[in-house]
Amino acid sequence: MDEEEEEVTDIKLQIFHNNLRENIIFLLLLMLLYLASYALVSRFRRKDRDDLFSTDEDEVLVYRISSWLCTFSMAIAVGAALLLPISIASNEILLLYPNSYYVKWLNSSLIQGLWNHVFLFSNLSLFVFLPFAYLFTESTGFVGHKKGIIARVYETFTVFSLLATVVLGITYVLSAVMDPERIGFLSLLNLGSVHLPFLYSCVSFLGVLLLLVCTPLGFVRLFGVMGQVLVKPHLLRDVNEEYQVYYMEIASVKRKLANIELLNVSISGNGSSSLRSSFTRSYTNGGAGGYYKHTSLEHLYQRKPLDSHQNEHEKLNQRLRELESESRELEKLRKSSAFQRNFVYPLAMLSLLFFTGITVLLVVQNTLELLIGIKALPLSKRLQQFTLGITSLSKLGPFGAGLEVCLIFYLGATSVVGFYTMPFMRHVRPQKRKTSLAQLILNCALVLILSSALPLLSRIIGITNFDLLGDFGAIEWLGNFQIVLLYNLIFGTTTALCLVNKFTAAVRQELCARLVENYVLFTNYMSFIN
Repeated sequence: MDEEEEEVTDIKLQIFHNNLRENIIFLLLLMLLYLASYALVSRFRRKDRDDLFSTDEDEVLVYRISSWLCTFSMAIAVGAALLLPISIASNEILLLYPNSYYVKWLNSSLIQGLWNHVFLFSNLSLFVFLPFAYLFTESTGFVGHKKGIIARVYETFTVFSLLATVVLGITYVLSAVMDPERIGFLSLLNLGSVHLPFLYSCVSFLGVLLLLVCTPLGFVRLFGVMGQVLVKPHLLRDVNEEYQVYYMEIASVKRKLANIELLNVSISGNGSSSLRSSFTRSYTNGGAGGYYKHTSLEHLYQRKPLDSHQNEHEKLNQRLRELESESRELEKLRKSSAFQRNFVYPLAMLSLLFFTGITVLLVVQNTLELLIGIKALPLSKRLQQFTLGITSLSKLGPFGAGLEVCLIFYLGATSVVGFYTMPFMRHVRPQKRKTSLAQLILNCALVLILSSALPLLSRIIGITNFDLLGDFGAIEWLGNFQIVLLYNLIFGTTTALCLVNKFTAAVRQELCARLVENYVLFTNYMSFIN
C-alpha cells in the first residue's frame, strides 16, 4: 500500500511540475511577445495631447488601459502567426535529438497547450478586449452621474453588454438558418460550445477570404517594396556624374527662386529706381539662369503680373522638391557598398521568385491530390491524440521542414503587404508617430483576424501537413470539400495571373503601342492611296 501511495504521489508531483513548467514557459513567451508588440505599437502610436490628455488623470488611466489591451491583442496576433512554425520546428528538433536532456521540456502537451491558449486569447481579444478598449476610450459616463473613471466603466459595460446581446442574437439566427436540426431553443444559452465557435468560424472564414485577396497581391507588390528598401545595382550608370548634374540643377533652381522673391518684394513695395535697375542688371546678366535675359524690369512689370510670379514660384518649389528627392536617392546609391548593390539586391529578388514559385507549385500539387483523393481535408477532431517527434511531416526531412517554416513566414509577409497596399486601406494604414488609439485598435483587430487565419491558409493550400490542433482544426467549414478545392483553384489562378501581369506589363504596353502606331501608319497610307 505504501509503495502504491508513493507511486500515486510521484505521478501527481510529476503532473504538477509539468503543468508548472508549461505555465512558466507560456508566461515567458507571452512576456516576450508583449515586449515586442509594445515596441511595435509605440512606433506608430501618436504621442500628443489629443491622445494622452495629460491634464486629466482619468483620461490618462483610460488611455493606458486601452493601450495595454491593444498591445496584448497584438501579442496574441503575433503568437497566432507563430503557431505553425513553432510546432514544425519542435517536431524536427525532437526527431534530431530524441534523448537530449535539454529538450525534455519540449513535448506534445506543451504544443497542444500553446494552441489552446492562443485560440482562447484570440477569441477574448477579438470579441472582448478590443471592443471594450474602443468603447472605454469613447465613453464619457451616463448623464446625471458623477464624472469619473467608475462612471465610464459602468457605461462601457452597459454598451458592451447590449452589443454582445445583439451579436449573439444574430449568431443564433444565422446558426439556426444554416443548421436548424442542431440548433434548438435550449442551445440559446449554450454560449461556450455553440455560439462562440460558430462566431469564430465566421470570423476565420472572413480572414481566409481576406488572405485569398491580399496574398496574391502581396506576391507582386513585395517586389516593389524590396526595390524601395534595398539599393539596386547601377549598371552602365555614372552615379557621381548624375549627382553633380542634380546638384548644379538644384543650385540653379534656388537662384531662380531667390530672384523671383526679390522681384515680388520690389513689386509689392513699389521699389526704388536703384533697386529696379540693379535687379534689371541681374536678369540681363543671366542671374536667373537665362530667364528674362533680354527684358527690362519695366517691361517685366507690364507683361507679368504678381500672380504669374507666384505660379512660377510654386512650380519651382515643386521642381526643387523633386530634385532633392532624386538627389537623396543618388546619395544613397553613392554611399552603398558594392556587396550591397551587386549581391544583396539580386539575392533578395531571386529569393522572392523562388518562394513564390514553390508556393504556386505546392498549391497545384495540393489541388491535384485533393481531386485524386490522396490528400485529406484539413478538418481534425477536437480531442484527437497528438504526439510530437514520431516522424517528419516533410518528405525532405529537416530541410523540407525549414522550407515550410520559411514559406509560412513568406505568406504572412505577403498578406500584410498586400492588405495594407490596397486602395481602401489608405485611411486605415498606420503611420509612424501619427496613429490615433482608435486607429490602432482597428489595425490590431485586422491583424489578429489575418494572423488567426494564417494557420488555416497554410493547411488549406498544402504548405504543410501539420494538423491544426485544438479548436483550430475543429472549424466545420474545413471539412467541406467544395470550399477547400475552390479555394485552392482560386488562390493558384490569381497568384499566377498576378505574377504574369507583373512581369509582362512592360512588354504588353510596348506591343500595344507598336500595334497602334502600325495601325495609324496603315490608315494614313490607305487614305493617301485613295
